[in-house]
Amino acid sequence: MARPDLTVRGGGIFGLSIAWACARRGARVRVIEVAEIGAGASGGIVGALAPHVPEAWNDKKAFQLDSLFLAEAWWAAVASRGGEDPGYARHGRLQPLADEAAVAQARSRAEGAARLWQDRADWRVIPASGGTWEPPSPSGWMVQDSLSARIHPRRALAALNAALRGTGAEMVVGEGDDIGPVIWATGIAGLIALGEGRARAPGGAVKGQAALLALDVGDAPQLYADGLHIVPHADGTVAIGSTSENQWGDAETCDALLDDVIARARAACPVLNDAPVVEHWAGLRPRARSRAPMLGPWPGRPGHFIANGGFKIGFGMAPGVAEAMADLVLEGRETFPPGFRVEASF
Repeated sequence: MARPDLTVRGGGIFGLSIAWACARRGARVRVIEVAEIGAGASGGIVGALAPHVPEAWNDKKAFQLDSLFLAEAWWAAVASRGGEDPGYARHGRLQPLADEAAVAQARSRAEGAARLWQDRADWRVIPASGGTWEPPSPSGWMVQDSLSARIHPRRALAALNAALRGTGAEMVVGEGDDIGPVIWATGIAGLIALGEGRARAPGGAVKGQAALLALDVGDAPQLYADGLHIVPHADGTVAIGSTSENQWGDAETCDALLDDVIARARAACPVLNDAPVVEHWAGLRPRARSRAPMLGPWPGRPGHFIANGGFKIGFGMAPGVAEAMADLVLEGRETFPPGFRVEASF
């Protein structure tokens, strides 16, 4: 290919998404992933794209909302260019409500959603129907939103990889040379490198564990019950998770904490009781000190940029982060909230 205009380091969701956004704007892109595509947290299994609650509104929630609204067309373009299905579908979500206080709070949030989401999605409090694909609700009421979506993380990365190759992007697995501006989307390793020589680290790792069950429920909505995401995928599986562990022995070992997640998911959704577990997953996820994505120039390294810290919301934020980083690197425009700036995490 012709000499690249820029380099993206990292083959996870932020790296590939940013590379795709830049390539769509005509940039010649080189992607370098030292291990393999999806080697880190992005190679997980859950794929819940769920909105923040529509209250106590701030720039982070507004940015994520815009990204979730962008997602359907954005992922459709990825699929069209590369011919691979990322497993995206916006089928909404159900959440049981524990008591009358929770019902009152949910109804207040419905008012917030009507104002903030306008007519593009809704958040409703509905009577529990007792259906098979529905967690028992102690109050008899559920929240139903039409904004939540799902994506198959590994298929999404494969779809981005194919779409990038379709643009002529250079995809390097292993070592490679940086050319042009360099965007570092390297997860935990990137947070460690960014913190070298500084008084405190800009973030760290949080372990997560999740499981995949064999159960085909078609186009059923995802569920959120007992603090767990329960996400049906189009391949006849249901993902459940995950834990958030600040202390662990082996980052990639599944243990009794995941056994508890599986038991809680089955208690919350009894139809899962007979579904066999087909995969256990454990890995580390990058969390910025600010708990928001870290975007922008790498302090003290001209021509280098950071895209990191998508803890729990990386796939949902990816379309927005990708377009914002393309704005910054290709056009010199900062279109993300000030709280996302790299220095906000120091």
